[in-house]
Amino acid sequence: MAEPRRWYLFTYDIRNPKRWRKVYELMRGYGERLQLSVFRCSLNDRDREKLRWELAQVMAEEDTLLVLGLCGSCVERVRAINPKEGWPEDPAPFRVL
Repeated sequence: MAEPRRWYLFTYDIRNPKRWRKVYELMRGYGERLQLSVFRCSLNDRDREKLRWELAQVMAEEDTLLVLGLCGSCVERVRAINPKEGWPEDPAPFRVL
């Protein structure tokens, strides 16, 4: 039986352009780019840990990585909106926490 997949949002801040490019190329193999350093990935536990290990091999101590687990309804609300397309007509319920 296949392992269940979960959605994650990965965002990173890499201080060196060469390392940034390596992380970017690595992330492209795992998920969908939403912004320059933000990716949405559907991963099982094994793939998530493999990706974290691969990122640790490339990133330096000064770099930062934020991984957010997304629930099903959260995934549907994550939108990448191109300025040409504009905001959707029906406003999504945004809350400031």
